[in-house]
Amino acid sequence: MIRRILSTRLTMAGYDVVLATDGEEALTVFKQESPDLVVLDVMMPKLNGLEVCQELRKITDIPIVMLTALGDVADRITGLQLGADDYLPKPFSPKELEERINAILRRFKKPGVPHPASQDDVPGILQAGPLRIEVYKRQVFLKGKRISLTGMEFDLLELLASNAGKTVSRADILQKVWGYSPRHYADMRVVDVHVSRLRSKIGDNPKNPEYIHTDWGTGYFFQGTSSTSSQVASA
Repeated sequence: MIRRILSTRLTMAGYDVVLATDGEEALTVFKQESPDLVVLDVMMPKLNGLEVCQELRKITDIPIVMLTALGDVADRITGLQLGADDYLPKPFSPKELEERINAILRRFKKPGVPHPASQDDVPGILQAGPLRIEVYKRQVFLKGKRISLTGMEFDLLELLASNAGKTVSRADILQKVWGYSPRHYADMRVVDVHVSRLRSKIGDNPKNPEYIHTDWGTGYFFQGTSSTSSQVASA
């Protein structure tokens, strides 16, 4: 019933929708159709949504939205840790899911695909010691080795690095990266888990961070502390 309702609504909104009845079929359909975004219900037979999310992250960085049980906070956190970009607890409003999908797809730009830019836009490089962020190509390198980030992770890193030394509140991060304002305090966990995931990928120790620092009770700020470069430089 949920699949039928969402398929009808998203089709009316102009999306091409393909469906899967279980986790194994979801992986098969994904490989056949190459969609731009995936919505996963945690409660799926054969392979659950968390297992499917984990498998998808081995082969793609496209946005993944999880649907979780209302009270199951552990599933939400686990889904985000496995690579999901966002989640909605059930029961949810189809309109809210549609808004989340619209916001995420507006923000998401596939790596290596130039996005429309004016002549005033100059491809930039953000450099903090051994960490190099090639903004226009949407690529990140650490000590010369390319780091694989999802679209959301790159947007988060770019936002913080572009505002080096300035605290960006979690609410502002949610608005600028995910495209919506927090409706519940729990929405902030999306930001916290993504920061934790991003830190692990760039080798940042949360207890003694080199790049992404926590401003307790407020948000996060980027500050390169490498001896090579004390702050981010834009070129």
